[in-house]
Amino acid sequence: MNVLIDTSIWSLVLRKSKPKNQSDEIQKLVADLIQEYRVSMIGPIRQEILSGIANQQQFIKLRNILRSFEDLPLSYLDYERAAEMFTICRKRGIQGSHTDFVICASAERYKLSIFTLDGDFQHYAKLLPVHLFQSSLTF
Repeated sequence: MNVLIDTSIWSLVLRKSKPKNQSDEIQKLVADLIQEYRVSMIGPIRQEILSGIANQQQFIKLRNILRSFEDLPLSYLDYERAAEMFTICRKRGIQGSHTDFVICASAERYKLSIFTLDGDFQHYAKLLPVHLFQSSLTF
């Protein structure tokens, strides 16, 4: 199964100074997924990763790295499904960002697992038909 890597993982892997807790294992997992051609990307994740980078040279360098990953096309159906997912979760007291639900909707449509450090996805997965990337790591 291909994997949609969330911003939280990309941020950890691409960060210059990495925390010692499991970042080496996560970096290896991402490298393995890339080598196996199992990494998927969507525009909203790309935008989150690139947002807020004040240094233009760093922005260009990161933008060029990310261009190795072509975006999966999203349509109005994905955004409508994301809105439905938002409502399903909200009715059960689970809040999330609009981007999180676009991630869930696109993962559902493309049959992708989601690789994330964001604990909110554990809550979404209880109510939505999404699969979280499982590894031997515990987050």
